[in-house]
Amino acid sequence: MLNKILIFPLIVLIKIYQYGISPWLGKNCRYEPTCSHYTVEALKVHGLFKGIYLSAKRISSCHPWGGSGYDPVPPKKEHQH
Repeated sequence: MLNKILIFPLIVLIKIYQYGISPWLGKNCRYEPTCSHYTVEALKVHGLFKGIYLSAKRISSCHPWGGSGYDPVPPKKEHQH
């Protein structure tokens, strides 16, 4: 529950970007899913801190000399007892 409260404002900002700004910029992301969609999913799957880490790592590689193609959010590892 706390995780959802913490990531909600970030997801709202990303949605504003996706629907209000991104259409005017054209397709710039080298990855599928796009970096903004990746960030939303990473936050939902991994929570605030790891989600931000994964997103920053992804965004920092989104340039002409970086990667491209299909790059999904890694699944959450379950703790083994």
